[in-house]
Amino acid sequence: MFVLVAFSILVTQKQYFGDPIDCIVDKIPANLMDTYCWIHSTYTIPSLVGAKIGVEVPHPGIANPKSNEEEYEVKYHKYYQWVTLFLYLQAIMFYIPRYLWKVWEAGKVKMLVMQLNSPIVDDDAKRERKKMLVNYFNVNMHNHNFYAYRFFFCELLNFANVVGQIYFTDRFLGYEFTTYGTRVVQMSQQEFGTRSDPMDAVFPKVTKCTFHKYGSSGSIETHDGLCVLPLNIFNEKIYIFLWFWFIIVAIISGIGLLYRLATFLAPFRQILLRTRSRLASQEDVEAVSRKCQIGDWFLLYQLGELRSASDCLYTFLC
Repeated sequence: MFVLVAFSILVTQKQYFGDPIDCIVDKIPANLMDTYCWIHSTYTIPSLVGAKIGVEVPHPGIANPKSNEEEYEVKYHKYYQWVTLFLYLQAIMFYIPRYLWKVWEAGKVKMLVMQLNSPIVDDDAKRERKKMLVNYFNVNMHNHNFYAYRFFFCELLNFANVVGQIYFTDRFLGYEFTTYGTRVVQMSQQEFGTRSDPMDAVFPKVTKCTFHKYGSSGSIETHDGLCVLPLNIFNEKIYIFLWFWFIIVAIISGIGLLYRLATFLAPFRQILLRTRSRLASQEDVEAVSRKCQIGDWFLLYQLGELRSASDCLYTFLC
């Protein structure tokens, strides 16, 4: 989340990138052309991105769409002015699962282990606190399933969120994002003089913009201008990072879901409890595992980070 917020703030800094768009065209005021092209977006010709610069085209993908020989298909880059807002929205979406769990958890674990991990609390107070913890579990046994299911839902939401982020980013960038990372990697392995840079296709630094107006005779005049998009020098790096980051997060979240499905199997839960409570005997761990439902196990597993709390629970609950 913080990475996305940092990126969204960085792309708004004019001292690093200047104006977000600068267009040049004869007979049209520069400010008017900049505003018009910012609102209506600019375009390139995808089939000419790999053309030889200085010979076939002045810049990657820049040419007259309607030449004497053929008519080229153009691609409008409508995402450009919305990158900052889109990154902010992505950051919010990544924060939602964490926010939901913080609200639902409401400091439950912290409350249960209060004073047990404090070095300034005397032994009598800790023993009294352990008795209260054991009493809580005896009274509320089998009442923690909803607590656990809400955590599992947040894990599922994490996975769904990153998959959804990949899909919506792909749509946002004109269906160029899902293959963006692999194309950049493939390009980096090609000869410098012969390779076609996919970053120029998705994030062009120079584009075209067409402005129409009435001439002095009352006829419609067409003015083609070149527009420099300085933010794309950074956008291309942002999204290559996000491509790898989303893939890694999706893999980790997917593995986490498989792990979570495995915890519904009682033998697997017993193994996990054993790894968290090495001071408790094998018999105590097995007895507690048989007694606990998945919600009780989940809370015990959370408390397992505090050895003294979990080990005393195994002693009294078995």
